[in-house]
Order: sequence, then structure tokens, then C-alpha cells
Amino acid sequence: MSELPDATQPALIRYVAIGDSFTEGVGDEQPDGSVRGWADLVAQGLADATGSAVDYANLAIRGRLLAPILAEQLEPALALAPTIVTFNGGGNDMLRPRTNLTWIMAETERALVRIREAGAEPILLAGANPTAGLPGGARVKVKGDELVRAAREVAERLDVRFADNWSDPELAARQYWSPDRLHLAPVGHRRVAANVLRAIGYEPPMDWELDATPIPRPTRLDQLRYTREHVVPWVQRRLTGRSSGDGRTAKFGAWTRIEPRVS
Repeated sequence: MSELPDATQPALIRYVAIGDSFTEGVGDEQPDGSVRGWADLVAQGLADATGSAVDYANLAIRGRLLAPILAEQLEPALALAPTIVTFNGGGNDMLRPRTNLTWIMAETERALVRIREAGAEPILLAGANPTAGLPGGARVKVKGDELVRAAREVAERLDVRFADNWSDPELAARQYWSPDRLHLAPVGHRRVAANVLRAIGYEPPMDWELDATPIPRPTRLDQLRYTREHVVPWVQRRLTGRSSGDGRTAKFGAWTRIEPRVS
């Protein structure tokens, strides 16, 4: 009889995710009200692919701009002594009228170098492209396209693995997005997780459904309802200086062990 794994010992893979709502998993709500998301799925995918337990932490908090992500999450993530860190930030910055793309990329590069100096492998993510369904989406798309080009250049220069979800044309379709059109639906999170696993060098689990059936274009009534339920509250938060992440803490601030599923 084989020995059971010692849960008191570090797993071979120790994975930390940092970022905003995209990485926290908003849009992939579970029956108990918690969120799952692509990073949780990556942790499970790594465990399944390797057949070994993975230690996983997720410090991401919704609504965070890049500066707070770096100030509040980067060093606590590295203090956990991870072997892999996924990094995504700047999505909320792009939604602001004045976005300093040069600063975003300089800080992103600094973070990637810091992760590597700490002995972990950085994985850089570009978020999926929501702009087809957003008011003023064309302006955001221009900034996103420029940011992704710059991110790819940084990743190539530093020899960092890059999961480019922004350029995945399937993910831009409306069926991959939640009703707020800003956060991915569960199937969208699975598709991002598959992209990340492939960037790391693993195939996603075969039981993940990665394609969604197209849905009709929204009607005029749908558009009015969307504006009332999602756009107006978002604008009100911006005007009052509030964030959807106010008062929230990381969902997995310390290691949680993810066991491989029995096939």
C-alpha cells in the first residue's frame, strides 16, 4: 500500500495568483455565493496534469487598480515562497479616461523581474477582451490592443511565459461573458484557464467544456436593462470614489491544498 502524501510538507508546485476581479474569479459564482474563476481552475488543472497535490493561494481582489495590486499583493505573494506566480493587472486602469500605458508596462516589467528574483516563475496574462459589449468599448479596445502588444514585447524580452487571452477571438464573443459584460461567464473562465495551462506546458482536463453556444444580439429592452442594472451603478461608484472591492480580503490568503481528481 502506498503512503498517503504528507499534508504538512510543501507541494512540488506552489502557485499564487495576484490581480483584480478577473483573477479573483468574478463571474464564475458558485451556489454558496463564492467565486471560483480561472486561477482556481488552473490550480486544479495543474494537480490533475501532474498527478500531485498543488499548494494554491489567490490574493486577487476585485476593483483593484495596478498600483494597489503591486503595493498590497506582490510582496505577500512572494513571502509564501511560491514556485509559480500568475500576474495580471491594469484592466481597471484601462477603463479610466486617462490611462498611462507607459507606466503600466514599466510597473508590469518591474513586477515580473521581482517575481523571478524571488525564485518563482512569473506567468503574464492579458485579460480577455470585453469591449464588444461595453459602452465606449472602441476607445478601450485601442488601449487594450496597445497594452497587449507592449506586454508581448516585455514577455519576449524577459523570456516570460505569456497567456494572451485578449487575442483569443472566441473569448471576445458575447456568450463567454456574464450579464455585466465586464466579467467572464464560467465557460469564459474555463477557456482562460485552458490558455494558461497551455502556456505553462500542460493540456487542460478533457472534461472541461471550453466552447459556448452563440447567443442572440441584445434587444433594445436588454440594453436598457443592462444600463440600469450595471452601467449606472458602475458610474456611481466612480463618481463617489468607491470600489467593488472595498472591505474585501483575499479569498485564499494562505496556502490551500488542491488534490488531483481521481480519473
